[in-house]
Amino acid sequence: MKRFFVNLKNKFLNFDYKTYCRNNVLFLTFVVASVINGLLIRVFTVKNFLDIRPIISDCAMIIIIGAFGYLIKPKRRFIYYLIWSIIFSAICIINSMYYTNYLSFSSISLLATSFLIVDVGDAIVENVMELKDFCYLWQIIAILFVHIKLLRSKYYDKLISFKHIFRNNIFAGLFLLIIFSFTLSPSDISRITKQWNREYVVMRYGIYTYQFSDIFASLTPAINSMFGYDKSAKIFRDYYNNNSYVASNNEYSNIFKGKNVLVIHAESVQQFTMDTSINGVSLTPNLNKLASEGMYFNNFYAEESVGTSSDSEFTFSTSLLPATSGTVAINYWDRDYPTIQKKFKDMGYYIFSMHGNNCTFWNRNLLHQSFGYDKFYCYTDSFDIDETIGLGLSDKSFFKQSIKYLKDIDKNNANWYGTMIMLTNHTPFSYIGDYSDLDVTYKYETVDSESGKVIKKSYPYLDGTVLGNYFKSVHYADQAIGQLISDMDKEGLLDNTVIVIYGDHDAKIKKSEYEYYYNFDKKTGTVLDKNDPNYHEITDYEYEINRKVPFIIWSKDNVNYKSSKIGGMIDVLPTLGNLFGFSSKYALGHDLLSVKDNLIVFPDGNWITDRMYYNSQKGEALLFDSEYPISVDYIEKNNALADEKITVSNSIIVYDMIRSLEKQSSIMKNGG
Repeated sequence: MKRFFVNLKNKFLNFDYKTYCRNNVLFLTFVVASVINGLLIRVFTVKNFLDIRPIISDCAMIIIIGAFGYLIKPKRRFIYYLIWSIIFSAICIINSMYYTNYLSFSSISLLATSFLIVDVGDAIVENVMELKDFCYLWQIIAILFVHIKLLRSKYYDKLISFKHIFRNNIFAGLFLLIIFSFTLSPSDISRITKQWNREYVVMRYGIYTYQFSDIFASLTPAINSMFGYDKSAKIFRDYYNNNSYVASNNEYSNIFKGKNVLVIHAESVQQFTMDTSINGVSLTPNLNKLASEGMYFNNFYAEESVGTSSDSEFTFSTSLLPATSGTVAINYWDRDYPTIQKKFKDMGYYIFSMHGNNCTFWNRNLLHQSFGYDKFYCYTDSFDIDETIGLGLSDKSFFKQSIKYLKDIDKNNANWYGTMIMLTNHTPFSYIGDYSDLDVTYKYETVDSESGKVIKKSYPYLDGTVLGNYFKSVHYADQAIGQLISDMDKEGLLDNTVIVIYGDHDAKIKKSEYEYYYNFDKKTGTVLDKNDPNYHEITDYEYEINRKVPFIIWSKDNVNYKSSKIGGMIDVLPTLGNLFGFSSKYALGHDLLSVKDNLIVFPDGNWITDRMYYNSQKGEALLFDSEYPISVDYIEKNNALADEKITVSNSIIVYDMIRSLEKQSSIMKNGG
């Protein structure tokens, strides 16, 4: 071994680097440009550019890929490097835009959802694309420029195939991978195989290594369906054997049993908007009224992943987490899930859903059947598209037209459970225009020094901004909900009905958009200087914590309850189950009316409790009360529980575990 390293050292010292560089200009241009772009995307996203480890990883991957160019004749080698430069640039551009919207990285498993981009194209152009997203194109330009210069100098005519360099570069790339592997911990290896903590993987491995590992991970479900079932089945059984369901028993148990249920899926409504007023005008007076009269959970999180609205529907309905690869709505809709809808159906309820968008958006025409809905009223199949805002029928028209269906359903069924999916408050929010009467300019009064008269003036404030348009859109959505409640009351539809309202996810508005909102100087109409003592810095943690959404349960019975305890979409099924008299032994959440120390897990592995928010990608935490320190054991325990919940939920989704094991149980019970 010692002799090997001595020989390696001698080769390194005696190597003719000048000749090598002169004979490998195109290859080196490709490698250097790719490494720089890999570094740039980490700078613009995870802010990780001082760590040498992802550079080594990416460099090894690039060298190995580039080495195969030497199996091609010199004059055609350029095409190979151009194609890979286009692929690598596309990887960087797509992930740069994706990170802006989701604070995560894209996956090959999401190709099945790419058709949805057509419907939200305006949102991508207005709210997601930035100039920095296209800086990676310089690699393609550099390759073209170098190639043209080499052509003019007759460079390719002087070269031979250099196939021995292919072998040497492969060895060089593998050698770098070996060096890199010595820096990996068991946790690093676990995270790249599970892929749910994508930000950490990119920080640790680099963008190219992540993307190639993601391709493998995305193919894993198909492979594991043949080979990985037994392991997942054991994880599934062990978890539920150690975490058996215990029914809640509190003063609210069965309080709504036998009542109808109308669930309002409030598109992109965040909780902080309920605490916001512009010029003394509340953004959400109707939601605030319902919250003050009913059961209101103001520290509630959506827990959605890349499936956004469909993920929230899934977690709301099943008390499971979204899929770690792909989306349930597109990739795993045909599984047997224990849903709220099926629980109510077992109690004799008629189950329906309504939406003012295309029936096939997020595959809802099939997804809702899988959940247990009897009928899906959607778009042109059920509604007159008389007023379009954004993606489809306006919320006010949607709700107004829905009343006739609600009356008919109520007349023909002893009990019913329905979901109404709102649409107008969907990014990019610029569609709202004249449909909202909220004024987001800043109004103020001043006294004229000469006449002494009071003069009314205004600053543009949030007018014309993304956040300003969002506030207008939320105000419109709130008015639509108020109109629906009023119309239902007039028709007698509220007398035996419980209204459940949840925000499906945050508005996906960039952190920079809040700068003007938090740091507006009312004296000057400008943004405060960062050195001003009143300047409020919006940290990454504040931005993350601000993503919470409202969860309200209201009825005419005036059952009043206020909770600031941490809760999430995964807790809805157990909570409603306690109120209406049903349960699911597979629920991963808790009854919010009974739980004390709740843990809300996000699909990327981050988690939050009443005591702290933990970022698993960075291994950092934000304590909510510094007077009560957190032990390492507390963090490790919750990390393990978060990982366990993600793994168990994903096993259920990928392997259709519930249907499979219950089928086996039935066969054994019947002696088959």
